[in-house]
Amino acid sequence: MTNLISNRDARRVFLAKQGLSTPPNRALTKAGLLQLIHDIGFVQVDSIGTVERAHHQILFSRNQTYRREHLTELLEKDGALFEHWTHDASILPSAFFVYWKHKFRREEQLIIERWRKWRGEGFESAFDETYERVLQGGPIMAREIKADGHVSGGWWNWHPNKTALEYHWRTGKFAIAGRTNFQKIYDLVERVIPAEFHAPEVDHDVFVDWACRSALQRLGFATSGEIAAFWDLITPQEAKTWVDVHRDELCEVLIEPALDGKPRPSFAFADFPATLDNYPEAPARLRVLSPFDPTLRDRNRSERLFGFFYRIEIFVPEPKREYGYYVFPLLEGDRLIGRIDMKADRKAGTLDVKRLWLEPGIKPSAGRLEKLEAELQRVARFTGVEKVVLMDGWRG
Repeated sequence: MTNLISNRDARRVFLAKQGLSTPPNRALTKAGLLQLIHDIGFVQVDSIGTVERAHHQILFSRNQTYRREHLTELLEKDGALFEHWTHDASILPSAFFVYWKHKFRREEQLIIERWRKWRGEGFESAFDETYERVLQGGPIMAREIKADGHVSGGWWNWHPNKTALEYHWRTGKFAIAGRTNFQKIYDLVERVIPAEFHAPEVDHDVFVDWACRSALQRLGFATSGEIAAFWDLITPQEAKTWVDVHRDELCEVLIEPALDGKPRPSFAFADFPATLDNYPEAPARLRVLSPFDPTLRDRNRSERLFGFFYRIEIFVPEPKREYGYYVFPLLEGDRLIGRIDMKADRKAGTLDVKRLWLEPGIKPSAGRLEKLEAELQRVARFTGVEKVVLMDGWRG
């Protein structure tokens, strides 16, 4: 028998899995922060600082007592976290490092083939020299070994040593020892990741089982495609095969969508229907999410669950943008109710709110606007500015 899961229950489960259902004002210790990241799975890293960098905002939206220095210590001092790729650059628990060894091995040849097309023959000329430089000289940033006269640009214009640093990082020979003004500091992986996390590489079946099982634990329910996409470590076919092999541990569920449409067939662990009541309701407060929040990473899934269409418009030409360059989703309780365009002006000490858009059917009641104002004040304090400025026309 296939269980029908109501949309409200599905949202409640997913938000709890995403760390958005615990009291956001409960004191968060450094150990608690590590546990939070472990439970979520990963925290995406992004350089845009319109209000706050993505990784800090993702964590702050879950707990307003989050302290940036705890994250820095876990990454750069304790080695309990490491930075690498899922679907994008992310912060991950070092306890997962052994599984990334499969990614390193799989990526090594793929990167060589892709980058040769991008950079041309001989692009790997500085690989050995750069490795030796780090081996002998210790941590280094790309700018410290840039050839004279090279004009910096984006990823398409890396100098040979930067290319080498990125290659050795992406294939597991180097790790990120820290960042200065958001620029990576590279070092040998064995000098960054503590020895306790350097377990021998597990075999392929164990790796696939972990990737699928850990993804489903963090999603609550999912299709095989959603399982594969969570870490972006395995192929959709590998996930499909895993589901087929482990059907005795799983049950089929139908997930009711937020808007019109048929319930979506998905899989969950066998005890899932019996444990639905164990998941708490999300706090009623209103919260600003990062555009890179993991709740929204799978855009199609979040649209089905919340009825909320969201795209980042950074690369959309300004005249064609529907909303704005970097617009933040608004979560109230278990619903995504709108989006807001704002920017921290650190010189002026203000959080400038340019525009608010509420979803159809969401009213700008006095109570809701008070909750929004309280959240904006919290964000302003976290960002380090003194006051919130509501600009002319911000209500649209």
